[in-house]
Amino acid sequence: MQDNPVTEPPTVAEYHAHVYFDDTSRAAAAWLREELERRFAVRLGRWREQPVGPHSKPMYQVAFTPSLLGQVLPFLMLNRRGLDILIHPESGLGHAGDHTVRAAWLGDRLPLDIAFLERFDAGDLPG
Repeated sequence: MQDNPVTEPPTVAEYHAHVYFDDTSRAAAAWLREELERRFAVRLGRWREQPVGPHSKPMYQVAFTPSLLGQVLPFLMLNRRGLDILIHPESGLGHAGDHTVRAAWLGDRLPLDIAFLERFDAGDLPG
């Protein structure tokens, strides 16, 4: 068995939750957004009404500190109301890996444009 270096959690700058929605689930997404803002010190991204970047569906982003993971994650698990949510760290180890191998999904795993993330990591896209 090969030794792999351990990445310690303190390397995580923050976490992002991408809350995906469509016309039929927009009200649930709005409710969840309001509750997250009311309950936690999170930064809410704007509503993205069309797929953007690597994301294949409309969504908004919720950013939060590592100290809130133990509160925000259970809240999302229990209150996602059928929404699909991607949760990933901002580890500094690359966006492609943060959105895939270092990510967790609540609900269905949606397709992501990994090539977009790889181009971003390579510096081929503006940051």
